[in-house]
Amino acid sequence: MAPQSTQTSNAGRAVPTRRISFEESLRDLPKHFTRDGDLITSHLVAALSAVFPDGEDFFVRSVRHYRKEITDPELKRQVNGFIGQEAMHGREHRAFNDRLAELGYPTKQVERFTKWGLETREKIAPATANLAATAALEHFTATLAELVLSSEETRESFGADAVRNIFLWHALEESEHKAVAFDVYKAVGGTERMRVWTMNGLRYGFVAGMAVQILISLAFDKETYKPGKLRASWQKFKKSPVMQKKIWDQLKDYNRPDFHPDDSDTDALVEEWRAKLFGAEGTLNDMLVA
Repeated sequence: MAPQSTQTSNAGRAVPTRRISFEESLRDLPKHFTRDGDLITSHLVAALSAVFPDGEDFFVRSVRHYRKEITDPELKRQVNGFIGQEAMHGREHRAFNDRLAELGYPTKQVERFTKWGLETREKIAPATANLAATAALEHFTATLAELVLSSEETRESFGADAVRNIFLWHALEESEHKAVAFDVYKAVGGTERMRVWTMNGLRYGFVAGMAVQILISLAFDKETYKPGKLRASWQKFKKSPVMQKKIWDQLKDYNRPDFHPDDSDTDALVEEWRAKLFGAEGTLNDMLVA
């Protein structure tokens, strides 16, 4: 076990649990809600949201399994915050998925498949492997979160304010707790070999899985078959920030021997968006619930 002083990479890290609800704001969401009603981006956002609820539950179980082995009170506090934040993410994305299902997206089917897949993995894989997968996937979400918080073009691409707000809140909290699962993995003696090999599999597997999910979703959308619509959407999507090489390079950086999530300094972004969303005049304060 690592000494207490090294269990957390940042003893002052704040990981607050915010009770929030976006459900009412989603009631009038149109089918193709992203900017200009873009086809592929709408299905991409829906596909991401579809895997979040059960993915977040898996993250919580993977980290909670080791909570009793954490001796550093600061890391233990951060773990509690991580669990609270991820639980709220799962709840709000499930509500979003309910609305997406009403609009014709296969989100509920994806939820069931994701739940089955992750529960099957937990029956087969050791707890350390599940924690390694959580740490790796947290790097995915942290990379996407940094993109959302730093790129106005990415934020604008969400189109509907309700959807943008969900992803801004989610991105802020992913950035707040981005190192927690990684620090727990290190604290309980997770190996470098498992850490790197797990990311190698997930970096390709997750992207391929999302691509298949989006293609299936598009296949059941009648707008896909309107002449020129899918092609125009693809030409636009290829130029989007999420498709740029630097995103892939940031994901690959996880394999560096001395990698740590805090190597990408997002403290200023976190402070900026905490103030914008939940400060004295925060734009999401009216979404908070008791």
